Amino acid sequence: MQTSSVFLAAKPVSAPVRVRSLYTSRTPSTANDPNSMAAAAPKWAQKTITLPPQRRGCHLITPKIVKEIGQDLSEFKCGLAHLFLQHTSASLTINENYDSDVRDDTETFLNKIVPEGRSAPWKHTIEGPDDMPAHIKSSMFGCTLTVPITNGQFNMGTWQGIWLCEHRDNATPRKVVVTLNGI
Repeated sequence: MQTSSVFLAAKPVSAPVRVRSLYTSRTPSTANDPNSMAAAAPKWAQKTITLPPQRRGCHLITPKIVKEIGQDLSEFKCGLAHLFLQHTSASLTINENYDSDVRDDTETFLNKIVPEGRSAPWKHTIEGPDDMPAHIKSSMFGCTLTVPITNGQFNMGTWQGIWLCEHRDNATPRKVVVTLNGI
């Protein structure tokens, strides 16, 4: 079998890039203004939140997270919130926050595409027939999220919410580490 490669050299195109910033650098007029973000120093906050056991399925947890970190969150004008779930059989995702049918349908979809039970092909079943499927589902959605912070609040879309997806039949409490950084 013969293969060939062709490499084409192209001239870089230099087009002006325009970036509109909500926040500008420090100027003499803002240097002493405590409300100016230019005067703010970067800061960090971190909290581990323990969520009670949830039944199997997808659960809207935005209100619980905001309740736990609200005081720290309110101190950030601009930044990022990083959420990390310390588990391998549950996951985090951002999705519909209004219609609970979306959460139910997502659980139905996951159960349809990841087989479970004695006929499933999994070797790892030491903790039960839902164990390996839970690990696969966790890997599909992941265990981390990043959410922008604007003026002391999560800056998500109107219909977006943070979900904890519990993939085990007999759930345990779940821990989420929330790290905030910004100004």
